[in-house]
Amino acid sequence: MPEKVVLAYSGGLDTSIIIPWLKENYRCNVIAMVADVGQGDDIEAVVEKAYATGASKVLVEDLREEFLTGYVFPALQAGAVYEHKYLLGTSLARPVIAKHQVGVALREGATTVAHGCTGKGNDQVRFELAYQALAPELKVIAPWREWTLKSREDCLDYAEQHGISVTASRQKIHSRDKNLWHLSHEGGELEDAANAPLDSTWQMTRSPKDAPDKDEQVQIGFEKGVPVSVGGMKLDPVSLVELLNEIGARNAIGRIDLVENRFVGIKSRGCYETPGGTLLIAAHRELEALCLERELAHFKQHVSLKYAELVYFGQWFTPLREALDAFVATTQKEITGSVTLSLYKGNVSVVSRESEHSLYRTDLSSFTMGDGYDQKDAAGFIRILGLPSRTRAGTGVEVAR
Repeated sequence: MPEKVVLAYSGGLDTSIIIPWLKENYRCNVIAMVADVGQGDDIEAVVEKAYATGASKVLVEDLREEFLTGYVFPALQAGAVYEHKYLLGTSLARPVIAKHQVGVALREGATTVAHGCTGKGNDQVRFELAYQALAPELKVIAPWREWTLKSREDCLDYAEQHGISVTASRQKIHSRDKNLWHLSHEGGELEDAANAPLDSTWQMTRSPKDAPDKDEQVQIGFEKGVPVSVGGMKLDPVSLVELLNEIGARNAIGRIDLVENRFVGIKSRGCYETPGGTLLIAAHRELEALCLERELAHFKQHVSLKYAELVYFGQWFTPLREALDAFVATTQKEITGSVTLSLYKGNVSVVSRESEHSLYRTDLSSFTMGDGYDQKDAAGFIRILGLPSRTRAGTGVEVAR
């Protein structure tokens, strides 16, 4: 009996040709697992296409809510942003997809899992580290590391030769990845870092030129660092992110053009659209600024950087990520309240911040002198802080000026 291979299947150019390639080269039965992480595809059409190209079985996994609550929101609470800009949309989706792909393989008695990631990219690492953590006994097939195809043009030729219809073309050569959190763009004119993105490259957000001429305000409510409401209206996670995507997109929020350092050592250039995520990150930061004690807030910045790196490098299923989650959960106990943002032609500014756990005290911060702070105490405070400097100066050591 032929072996069973479970393929993480999207219906895009790469995975569309992988099904016939696997059958030709491995003489196997291919089970296509379609993960719905909010990419907005016609799932029925994707399923039909998988069967039409040779899948013996197609399984659809609705992962939208799990993707947000188990992966995106923990990263939001951690403040995870890679290299100052990237909100990790693709990076966060890969572990949840891989987890369910492994689950399908174990349930279906498959011996092998397969993916459509290239040998140059980060995604191969993210998928395969997840496989190794969750089911190291499974074999892995990565066609891009085996076949003779060298480019997306070669893939288009292969698709044409096998009668496979694909949405990509030689004119629309971008590689795109979409989920509830973002839409990414690579390839085409973006391969030259000197080129500006084409107006047609952006698919999700309006250009600032086309955004409304009046600002729009949006209030986002949080409970323990998790977003729960928009405009005072409680929403489930999927509806909340979808609504914020709409609001952000029409105001030209969330466009990022980034030259990034891939885990494999290559610098790559991509454009990302994360309208709702940009609003959530901005609001969450403001609420933390109001509620987190200074030393904890400063230390958490280090954790945020490490957390982003772990996610980007595909190290989700690791003890370190679990330990960092435990630390972050402690920091979020009092991150409850609301933040109102003003959106205008791609810009986000803060209108107000409110929390019953706020550490901001007007009687202390005001220029009006009150009983809560004795200014005379500052003299001794500064004298103590300056003791090492005075000691050093007294030794005659020259101080750089």
